[in-house]
Amino acid sequence: MNRRDIVKQMSAGLAALSVTSLASAHAKTPPRQRVLRVAHLTDVHMQPIIGAAKGFEKCLHHVQSLPDKPDLIINGGDAVMEAHGRGKDSVSRQWRLYQDVLRSENALPVISCVGNHDIWCKQETKICFEAGRQWAMDEFQMAKRFYSIDRNGWRIIMLDSVQPKADGSWYTAHLDDEQYHWLEAELKSTPNTTPILVVSHIPILAACVFFDGPRFSDENWSVPARWMHSDTVRLTNLFHNHPNVKAALSGHIHLTDRVDYNGVSYYCNGAVSGAWWFGKYHHTAAGYALVDLYDDGTVQNTYVNY
Repeated sequence: MNRRDIVKQMSAGLAALSVTSLASAHAKTPPRQRVLRVAHLTDVHMQPIIGAAKGFEKCLHHVQSLPDKPDLIINGGDAVMEAHGRGKDSVSRQWRLYQDVLRSENALPVISCVGNHDIWCKQETKICFEAGRQWAMDEFQMAKRFYSIDRNGWRIIMLDSVQPKADGSWYTAHLDDEQYHWLEAELKSTPNTTPILVVSHIPILAACVFFDGPRFSDENWSVPARWMHSDTVRLTNLFHNHPNVKAALSGHIHLTDRVDYNGVSYYCNGAVSGAWWFGKYHHTAAGYALVDLYDDGTVQNTYVNY
């Protein structure tokens, strides 16, 4: 055999091996299957102005008229416009409007987390804060302020982002120690084969927070702890120990983004109300997200302008 013949035979053998390997790979990898479709509706900000109730109604109709309807709605918080510092009658009217639209225009199951605007706090004390949060939980029919549910092979963990400051003044964003230790135990007890979706009102990690207002001055970026979790490092380190945490959803900022960090995709999913029912907020129009969860642990998040 001369060198040319040897090279030809080697090339033919490698080509055959490649074709066989590819065929084998295709044969062993079935296409992923979607197991759950979620509609993430956040920051409705219901209020007695022209357009708010009708807009929320339109959004719910859009969700339920999709050819491929969601299995579940996740309410990401801030269902009402403003409970903080308002009179009880004003807050009651906002909740009544929200509930009336939801009751008459929605047939899908809903799970919720509490947003900062949902908490009635006439006086800035811890006792008042906790009472106001309980009122919001009652409106959302939440037995606990943080909890998990299992759906079609996925675990959905709902967190409580909004905490009173140590001095009892208005809120900051993080998990209190009780909640953090519960989350640690929850992740540890979840089988490695069960993918996890985390939901919070305030982003655990986001990029859009750097562009909401004048955040850069004196050669420094500044992000308030009301915009994004102050315990981001603690939580991302925890998620690193549990690779089955696949994605985290949030609202609060009324803007949209996606940050992929250390194996977890963080989605900030705009607002049903847009700019509080006055058009777009910066680049983001009023909308909601369709979140498709697959059997292989992958996630597809699509923002929909309704």
